[in-house]
Amino acid sequence: MEHVSYAVSDGVATVTLNRPEARNGYTVTMANELATAFDEADGDQAVRVVVLTGAGNDFCVGADLSSGGLDVSADSEREWHEPAGRCSMRIFAMNKPVIAAIQGAAVGAGSTIILPADFRLAATDARFGFVFSRRGLYPEGASTWFLPRLVGLGRAMDWMVSGRVFDADEALAAGMVSALHEPDEVLDKAYELARELIRTTAPVSVAVIRQMLYRAAPLDSPFPVRSLDSRLIAGSASNPDTVEGIMSFLQRRDPQWTQKVPDDLPDYLPWLRK
Repeated sequence: MEHVSYAVSDGVATVTLNRPEARNGYTVTMANELATAFDEADGDQAVRVVVLTGAGNDFCVGADLSSGGLDVSADSEREWHEPAGRCSMRIFAMNKPVIAAIQGAAVGAGSTIILPADFRLAATDARFGFVFSRRGLYPEGASTWFLPRLVGLGRAMDWMVSGRVFDADEALAAGMVSALHEPDEVLDKAYELARELIRTTAPVSVAVIRQMLYRAAPLDSPFPVRSLDSRLIAGSASNPDTVEGIMSFLQRRDPQWTQKVPDDLPDYLPWLRK
């Protein structure tokens, strides 16, 4: 990879925006490599959690078009997809939890691609901005869908219509980020959280829960969700991870999960149907 680095250690895949000399300016190459990296992590049974971060002092200062414009051509077989969405939509579809560790500037694509992450940990020096209106552009990465679900319509309207840059304290107060840490600690805190998730949570349960939260929330009725809940829970008696989760709790020990993602996902999940 040219603009992204990828490494796996102890069940954690680290995906790093790796253009520190350009403050991790977002490129089409970076977008495609991010999608590839998340594909790799999702398909690797040794990976339980993904940490997304940036090399250097900034997470991402937004689009870098210095090498030329976007190639918006699409062949006859597929629709063209803008670059930020190539990352954000891949994170949305993940079966593994994603932790974003954000430092310095996270503007434009640096703000949009982190929205589908399960956890966003920010450094106290982090700065965010959906600056599209100030550039005569339009929001990307399906951010107009994700952001109101995190911070509410009013705050999303404020940030996106004004295009203003805001600090980490404001992002925390609004719920866009879940915790603040000193700049030299934020990545370590992300790995600490990743290790806790690996130690305490069942991978198949996590995969189902994160997708249900996204896909159930927009429905106009709880009845389809109740039906899926019932089918999932009815199968729990024969589910080895359910048995292990209960036994480990009663025996006061760490669980030893045996089910794997994606192989052991229930085949009747509606988002798995073609």
